[in-house]
Amino acid sequence: MKQHLYLHQLFNQPHMVLPDMLHEAVAWAGTRMGVNLQQVNVSLPAMAWNSDRAEIEAASPADRRQQAAQQTGVLVIPVSGILVPRANDVGLCANQTSYESVRAQLNAGLSDPQIEHIIYDMATPGGAVTGCFELAADTRAARAVKPVTALVHYSAYSAGYALACACSDIVLSQTSGVGSIGVIMKHVDISKQLEADGITVTTLYRGARKNDMASDTQLSDDARANADKLLDLYYEQFCETVAEYRGLRVQAIRDTEAGLFYGPQAVSAGLADRVESQQQAVNRIVTEVAAGRKPAAPTARRANALATAMQMSLNT
Repeated sequence: MKQHLYLHQLFNQPHMVLPDMLHEAVAWAGTRMGVNLQQVNVSLPAMAWNSDRAEIEAASPADRRQQAAQQTGVLVIPVSGILVPRANDVGLCANQTSYESVRAQLNAGLSDPQIEHIIYDMATPGGAVTGCFELAADTRAARAVKPVTALVHYSAYSAGYALACACSDIVLSQTSGVGSIGVIMKHVDISKQLEADGITVTTLYRGARKNDMASDTQLSDDARANADKLLDLYYEQFCETVAEYRGLRVQAIRDTEAGLFYGPQAVSAGLADRVESQQQAVNRIVTEVAAGRKPAAPTARRANALATAMQMSLNT
């Protein structure tokens, strides 16, 4: 598999992602830079960033999802792994979803008269700030046309939660989690290693901010202050977005301190709407759509068949 890592997308950029995932990304990036950036408290498996990972099998899961959507009137859009801005960025690690691809599928579902309900099947630690709020706004607008359910299949953290909170409703199981409403940034300073190796880097530039956050020099107080301003900007936008979309006070969102909330705890905090297992949620949504298509309630056999089709689409 052709793998790319654009380091400028990783370092010196605000992210809305779980810290452990960012730690792992930084450690992996160090191998590309020839620098040991391995950090403590990294709990994710190294294979998540293995550039030698085998090719994922052909696009049959997408075909199965489309077939299930035509049968049930319910379109499932996978939102899994690291979230990145564009489809070209997919391939930075083993499992990613681009905001661009989610938007394309969302628009297709909105324009298809056979689709009556859209599900975001969510299992993500979050990802990039860039493009996240724009897709969240599109999702919020979409729910005025057709219901959009965030089915939290394990996790919808940080940027993932920004998308989930824009949906018509958020459903999660007893052990699934939401939250991590915060922003994080990494800067790596390799100046001491360069000095130890006898390497001097000379940078010529124009514009006082041009060389901010450079890795070959120590982070200046001025550069840090500017980075803090950017983090504050995105953090406020994140908190205000969640508060608006969920009908909560901005201070209540700040008070979560980027914590994680599970099952009933998330509902009590106003960050989710109901606790259901994945299968229960699928059964309910499919049955509701089927009932709306016919005057009479669907037979148990048909409802069960539709739910089975939906379950297949969610698991692939």
